[in-house]
Amino acid sequence: MRVTLPIAELKPGMFVDSVHKQRADTGLKIKSRGMVRDHNIISKLSAEGVLELNIDFGLSEIAIPEKYQAKESKDSQRPDTLKLDARTKRRRAAQAEQKSTKVTKKKKKSATEPNTLEKEFELASQAFEQHNRKVQALYTDTTAGLKTDVGLINEISKEIVESVLRNSNAMAILTRLQDKDGYNWRHMINCAILVSVFAKYLGLSEELIKQLAMGAMLHDVGHARLPQGIVNKDDKLNDIEYKAVQKHVVHSLGLVKGEQGVTPMMMDMIINHHERIDGSGYPRGLKGLKISKAARIMAIVDVYDAMTSERPYQQGEEPIHALRYLLTNKEQFDPVLVQRFIKCLGVHPVGSIVKLTNDRLALVLAGNQHAPTEPNVRVFYNTKHMHHITAKELDLSGTDLDIKVVASIRPLDYQINLSRLLKEHLLI
Repeated sequence: MRVTLPIAELKPGMFVDSVHKQRADTGLKIKSRGMVRDHNIISKLSAEGVLELNIDFGLSEIAIPEKYQAKESKDSQRPDTLKLDARTKRRRAAQAEQKSTKVTKKKKKSATEPNTLEKEFELASQAFEQHNRKVQALYTDTTAGLKTDVGLINEISKEIVESVLRNSNAMAILTRLQDKDGYNWRHMINCAILVSVFAKYLGLSEELIKQLAMGAMLHDVGHARLPQGIVNKDDKLNDIEYKAVQKHVVHSLGLVKGEQGVTPMMMDMIINHHERIDGSGYPRGLKGLKISKAARIMAIVDVYDAMTSERPYQQGEEPIHALRYLLTNKEQFDPVLVQRFIKCLGVHPVGSIVKLTNDRLALVLAGNQHAPTEPNVRVFYNTKHMHHITAKELDLSGTDLDIKVVASIRPLDYQINLSRLLKEHLLI
């Protein structure tokens, strides 16, 4: 028997035949079919805007809810109703499960296969917008006092890691897009992306990268429980306000402690990402090796993204200035990790716009780990005549080239819409 029911009544053990109704503003139509195994699947469907589903109770593992049983009894009296015996139901359920397992295995096999930048950017840009909408809604709900959906954070983190493992540059480029009004939730996503890129560069296992990415997503979630007037204040905080902001660590812990999927490593990142190796950090003033490697990585990424992002009270710094800050404050940040972070991102990270010695502007497409000041770029603009030119890719480390980077520039300095530029040059 098939029944149409609202998402609020969906339970593990039900077999979803199809989505009956979905919000029109989600931008992506869901075509799910299969057994609901746990509440994470339900949360994901809800986050995707699913409102109603068609449930096949002939293939489900739980009984039809009592409110729908009267309808079943009525339908069973109709001569044209197909009545399946128990053996047929079991066989169909087994076939559906086998098919679902095969699809899952196929997805897992191809989830992290390498992609070209253009191909991955198309996938990443769609996912990035969806992630922003979902995390914005999650942040708003948490600010309103609702429980933080850790299952949703887990799903988004996994998708980010899979994209980074396929191609490190696609998601990293998207972190250069700015939205000062959306900093609070974009910071969560950007940090997850940057941590994943750095962890991949460090050669960590996929499982560790996923834990680090989820920890990065959760590290500042407690900001949602602070007075938002302080969080978004456009002036310098006074001492009382600064102490109030420091309490976000405690709020973050309270929101995630005991939640399924939250590991000790993630808790450590949340507690200690504001600690500094000279003991000047908070909340406990830890020093040196008393701060874990995961927390030291998180501290570097957190400060880098905070400095380079547009916020209500600041204009974002160019990446080179943020990297220089990390490098010169070696008493606070692990100097070995900072050096490796710079080699990972490059002096001019992907997604940056640089001015060259030949009076051209170029978009940085890939870093050069052996020569961080000589990335791979795509030239697109003539600054002398102030117009766009036919795009051309250059490897600035090429021995036959005498073209160098003069400086990083802000897109608005040349009235360039970075989002449009990326789409024009990277979408297939």
